[in-house]
This record gives sequence, structure tokens and C-alpha cells, in this order.
Amino acid sequence: MTATADLWHHYGRTRAERDRAVPDAFHWAWSQDGGPGCEVLGDLTGRVVGDLGAGAARHAAHLAVHHEPAVIVAVDASPAQYEMATDLFGHLAPRLRIASSDAVPHLQAAKGAKATKSGYDVLYSVFGAVDFTDPRELLPAAAAALKPGGRLVFSTLAHYANGAAPQPDLVAADVPAKTPEGETASLRRWVLQEQVWVKALDEAGFTNIAVDRLPARSNGPRAAVTLLVTADRQR
Repeated sequence: MTATADLWHHYGRTRAERDRAVPDAFHWAWSQDGGPGCEVLGDLTGRVVGDLGAGAARHAAHLAVHHEPAVIVAVDASPAQYEMATDLFGHLAPRLRIASSDAVPHLQAAKGAKATKSGYDVLYSVFGAVDFTDPRELLPAAAAALKPGGRLVFSTLAHYANGAAPQPDLVAADVPAKTPEGETASLRRWVLQEQVWVKALDEAGFTNIAVDRLPARSNGPRAAVTLLVTADRQR
């Protein structure tokens, strides 16, 4: 493989072929079938919202259609995911804007950018960029891109999908992935203990940090507990 291989090329492709609808619901849990919905984000009416690691932008499309933000920017670094999201939901522009970018440079450029009206009101990640980007880079960038008092919400694994315990320190582990050609590869994923996330958020400039555990709704081979994390940028 090369350094530029799109390791998300295959993700969601089968579903996109059979399901082009804007989802009726928004779920944070790993199983995508329960738990709290987008009310955790607060009232989005007229707000500027960012989805970090949006994939096919299904969550973003739901918010654009059902919750009347001023704009929601669905950000993803994968060219394949960008193309898929544009094909599925490009018609929702201008309320939904689909952006092809790594999360950190996008956030660094967001402050003062016309597209975000000088910052975001709300940022979120559903097993997205927060999971796959070094928190020491992403969390400070998110805090800087949020308006004072703005909110960050993300769902992440409470333990590895294979059941292994989360990391007690701010380190990543390699998880399996595939290149567009189907060759075996790996991605870095941050699966951290609750207190590690809290410390990283605090150091990045967040306050009112809360972590909820969403239990697995089944005992299947991919069942996993979800951490739902909320934090506010300091005013």
C-alpha cells in the first residue's frame, strides 16, 4: 500500500447502493439502534454545525433536513466517502455542505472562514474523526474552531470492538483496514478510558465535561459499549 491509500474506500458502499434516503433518526450508540438522539447537541436552529469524520454524511443529512441549522459542514478526509456523500446528499446544499479534508486542517481554517461564519456553534463526531485523529491535535483545534461556549459531542468506543480493554494513556492502537484494492492494512484508532478523555478535553480548553456509557443492546460478536462525551468550550 502507499501512504495515500484511501482506507475508507469500501466503508458504507453496500448500504449506499440500496439506501439513498435521509435517515429519520440520529443515533450515537455503536449499534445505531438506540440511546439518546441529537437532542444532546442542543437546539440547532440557525446554528453552524460541523460533523467531523462524516463518512457518507447520513447523520449530517438528518440534521440538515429535520433540525434547521444555518449550515452543517460534513467533513471527511476520504475521497471515496466525499464522493459517496456528494452523490447521496449533495442536493441538500446549501444547508448541507460536504467538505473533503482532514479534520484538523479544516478546523484550523474554520475560525474566521466565511463558510462557518467565524466559527462553529456545535461540533460532533459519531465514531468519526475523534476516534482516528490524535486527540492532542484534534481537541485543541476543535476548541479553537468553536465559538465561546460552543459544544463538542462525540461517541467513541468504551473498549475495543474485540472486547479488549481501553487504553489507560493517550496512545493509539492499530486496527484492521483494507486498501481500495482489498489489501490488508491498518488504521490508528484511539480507544481510551473515560478519565483519559476527560483529561485531554480539559487540557484542550473544554469545560462542563460529561461522559455517559451507552450499553450494548445485544450480545453479538460486534456488540460494544459506547462512551458519549459532551464538553463546552470555555467562554
